[in-house]
Amino acid sequence: MKRNLINPVKGTRDFYPESMAQRTWLYERIRAVGRRFGYQEYEGPALEPIALYAAKSGDELVKEQAFVLTDRGGDALAMRPELTPTLARMIAQRQGRLPSPVRWWSFGSFWRYERPQKGRTREFLQWNIDLLGVLGAEADAELVAIAAEFFRETGLDDGSVVVQVNDRALMESALAEAGIAGEAKGSAFKLIDKREKLSAQEWREYAGSLGFVASQVDALAALLENRDLWRESEGLVRLFEALEAYGARDLVEFEPSVIRGLDYYTGTVFEARDRDGEFRAILGGGRYDDLVAEVGGDPVPGVGFAMGDVVVSLVLKKYGKMPEIRPAPTRVLVTQFSAEMFLPAIRIASVFRRAGIETEVYPTPAKMGKQFRYADQQGIPFAVVVGPDEEAAGRLALKSMASGEQETLRPEEAIDRVKG
Repeated sequence: MKRNLINPVKGTRDFYPESMAQRTWLYERIRAVGRRFGYQEYEGPALEPIALYAAKSGDELVKEQAFVLTDRGGDALAMRPELTPTLARMIAQRQGRLPSPVRWWSFGSFWRYERPQKGRTREFLQWNIDLLGVLGAEADAELVAIAAEFFRETGLDDGSVVVQVNDRALMESALAEAGIAGEAKGSAFKLIDKREKLSAQEWREYAGSLGFVASQVDALAALLENRDLWRESEGLVRLFEALEAYGARDLVEFEPSVIRGLDYYTGTVFEARDRDGEFRAILGGGRYDDLVAEVGGDPVPGVGFAMGDVVVSLVLKKYGKMPEIRPAPTRVLVTQFSAEMFLPAIRIASVFRRAGIETEVYPTPAKMGKQFRYADQQGIPFAVVVGPDEEAAGRLALKSMASGEQETLRPEEAIDRVKG
């Protein structure tokens, strides 16, 4: 029995090689899509002043979800719960020196103090991608198209997922027509954002707690059932036209209940979900035109989205799109025939590495069966045996771990065989 075993912090994850390999696969898909659209990779700090999030992210994020600490100088800091405010701060600090538009993306760790459950952890990885300096529905469409491209890249473009879009400006206008305006607008957005998270009865009770009367709730419920409302928005009409040109229209639909909970969104908002509705949103984002000004810069229009790794990984696994990935990058294991053959083994391994082949040497002499079992356990496809006879003849034995066949070859022939 292990005593005094220290467990990881609640809500965090250990990435053993097999899960790290899947994390790397996801990162590579994200990187490929970002580069395809001309976006540059960047990163920000893990710690930010709490005031940065208090500016526009909303009370719930700051007061209930942020990990807050006070440093030795007495300053209140937060482990970043999201990246958009950091992006706005970075843009503001170099305003006038950056090319416009700015197309940036990032993939890193974030922290939120939430109850760990399926699809939700306290520490998570997140893809953030943003376009700044461009107004208009066409810029919004580019970000939605990037989300659709990611789903194509990962095989989720088969009807498994859908990107749902809305426009907060459209909803403000529709709410005003329903008699909901002024300070009530913010409460209405909170109510809309809870629509899919509560039962019908719970939703109405929540509406009452926010001060809405039955007639207003009825009008709001009817509004959320109007699937043609988007036709009243010039911006959404143009967005859908642009998505047709991108070839992404089949993955996107209008959804009036998508409103996004963060306070800084000013226009188009969107989320992606699995069609079965089993999981939380896979990704979410929208237009934010005031955020750079809120952190001290000149106004800069922006649009972007974020995608956490937890939910998208669950969705990929559910639909069989997450590949089984060999965690060991090694292509060739050079075995140890004997202690006397250690240096020749190192020399042969160096030959393979210089040829661009990932190669490792078994660390100590051992029975060949044990060394071959190690290669099997690690998923290493080839093993090399160099004994005194092979070394004297300038040859080596190359064993295919899949077929069990073994050939005696010159090193250059073995390299060609491994490269296939």
